[in-house]
Amino acid sequence: MSSPIRVAFEKANKENRPALLTYTVAGDSNKKISLNILKRISDHVDICEIGFPHNTPIADGGQIQTSSYRAIKKGIKINDIFEIVKNYKKIKDAKPVILMGYYNMIYQYNENKFLRKCKESGVNGLIVVDLPWPENINFANKCKKNLVSFIQLLSPTTSLKRLKKIIKDSHDMIYYISMLSTTGGKLKVSPKQILSNYQRIKKIDNKKKCVIGFGITEKNIDKLKSADGIVCGSIICKEITKSITLGQNPVTNVSKLVKKLKKKII
Repeated sequence: MSSPIRVAFEKANKENRPALLTYTVAGDSNKKISLNILKRISDHVDICEIGFPHNTPIADGGQIQTSSYRAIKKGIKINDIFEIVKNYKKIKDAKPVILMGYYNMIYQYNENKFLRKCKESGVNGLIVVDLPWPENINFANKCKKNLVSFIQLLSPTTSLKRLKKIIKDSHDMIYYISMLSTTGGKLKVSPKQILSNYQRIKKIDNKKKCVIGFGITEKNIDKLKSADGIVCGSIICKEITKSITLGQNPVTNVSKLVKKLKKKII
């Protein structure tokens, strides 16, 4: 049976467009708003990435750090993240969910307990930023046994030899980090160069679905629509911050933004 992540890519492919993946921090700016954002954007996205709020992130830029800070201030813990996912998955048109975070939180929680909770709440995939290949092999195998897809990360500096090994060990999806920067950094390379690097990955195994993330904005998203999928994160976190600052409804504003992003890749 096809996994929900694979089905999401198949649907986007049939519609002749890339899959749209959104990233929000769990519990930003509170559990209710976080859940309502997921519910409202569900019509427009293919896969929802949900981040662990973390106080010492190594890959997150300013926008996501601000989102994390708000969630931490509200006391969001791992069990709250699972609760948000579980409640989101109750809606009729819920999309696949990928959790994104750092290994020390999983380790402290207990790997087996964490994966059990993933399965119970409806988590479909996992990105662990600071657990690279080959150190992630054992944990990735545990994920697979629990029907959770482990998403491998690739960067512009990953060697061809290493690319081949990582892609061979990947599950339903690979995540290509478009540039050497934290999330939300200004795009330092042209979309043309990003796609050139991306094609290098696809040539190794064209069947493996590969998404592009980091530095995606309203201005450049349409230039990357030949990819299997595109991840928008910092732009959404920025919209939440802006809405809160202006005293506006982040649920409404994020929904409008995601709708606009979707239109640009159709």
